[in-house]
Amino acid sequence: MGLFRAASPEGLRDAPLTYAEVGATRAADLPAGYLPGEWTEVVGSGRETFERVAAAVFDWTPQRSAGLRVRATGPAGEVGTVVVLTAGLPRLGYDIPCRVVWASTTGDERGFAYGTLPGHPESGEECFTVRLAAGGDVVVTIRVFSRLATPAARAVPPLSRLVQGLATRRYLSSLHRAARPGR
Repeated sequence: MGLFRAASPEGLRDAPLTYAEVGATRAADLPAGYLPGEWTEVVGSGRETFERVAAAVFDWTPQRSAGLRVRATGPAGEVGTVVVLTAGLPRLGYDIPCRVVWASTTGDERGFAYGTLPGHPESGEECFTVRLAAGGDVVVTIRVFSRLATPAARAVPPLSRLVQGLATRRYLSSLHRAARPGR
């Protein structure tokens, strides 16, 4: 896995997740032993905005907006979907394999989480949710718990965390854009 887009989403269907706390991004407290993160922002208001933002979450829009190429075996809203995100140049990209571990596709809170597969530079889980609050606000939350997993990531921990932070800011920016009508 890694350079030259070696990871095939189909070839990873049966690969084990690289962490034990599957689904823990849904819990009130993120698991110990990982670097936790949570970002919550109001991106707009109203049912139409909620529907636009939820559609963007399930269409891999945050990942694409961060410059990642997306290859998936199915939709983000389907548990078991394997996605390989590729960062970098088209032929020299680094593959980041994940599997959708939970999804909520109906109601006033929607979203999904994916967990890391072998070859991912980190080990852990990340979720993307959008909620239509009682007062009409559309609230996006990104929650993550992770630890560095590959020798390359562990060799430069500050750079790895910087890249993760930049990606999260781009994810949130893309969902702010998705909230605007006529995007």
